[in-house]
Amino acid sequence: MTHVVVRNGNVDGALKKFKQKVARSGIPSEFKKREHYEKPGIKRRKAKAEAIKNSRKQARRGERD
Repeated sequence: MTHVVVRNGNVDGALKKFKQKVARSGIPSEFKKREHYEKPGIKRRKAKAEAIKNSRKQARRGERD
């Protein structure tokens, strides 16, 4: 369970830190993934498209440097 200590009444700062911790733990993305059932073939297609997108992004970054 994620928890954050509020110091000096700084609720906004504590909320920001809590949201960061939750995002890093991967809970929101896991929830989105499990929201609806996906067939295995569709999962593979999405993963392949994501890999292509990431490789193109890396290639663009390599050209800049």
